[in-house]
Amino acid sequence: MTVTTSEPRRVLVLNGPNLNLLGTREPGIYGTATLADVEALCRDRAAAHGLAADFLQSNHEGVLVDAIQAARDTASGIVLNAGAYTHTSVAIADAISAVGLPVVEVHLSNVHAREEFRHHSFISPVATAIIIGAGLNGYGYAIDQLAGLP
Repeated sequence: MTVTTSEPRRVLVLNGPNLNLLGTREPGIYGTATLADVEALCRDRAAAHGLAADFLQSNHEGVLVDAIQAARDTASGIVLNAGAYTHTSVAIADAISAVGLPVVEVHLSNVHAREEFRHHSFISPVATAIIIGAGLNGYGYAIDQLAGLP
């Protein structure tokens, strides 16, 4: 008899610049939850779907691009809060297109109710889904979305 164990499907949760400051950075906009709270919520939600979650936060665009490219071999989908890079990074959008993984774009605040420059996203056209303004819960919804994909 052969017993095989399979690893759970993995999702990568990526957070961009300044998200390491969650909990203290403009709590009126971003809330009081910390990045550790985001990770705990994501781990719990992923586990409820039989998934595993990996995490990375970086203030550096190239690190995020490298992580997206590496996810091609390790993840079945990506939850991405690219922070300000959402509005500026063609490189991140190109990396998403190149790897062909489903990506759910997440924003804690309603970016469309904020400054005009936040209304444009380079990520949205290459994202599978977009969750905006749901606060911390948006990350959980993103994992729910990825879990429902084949």
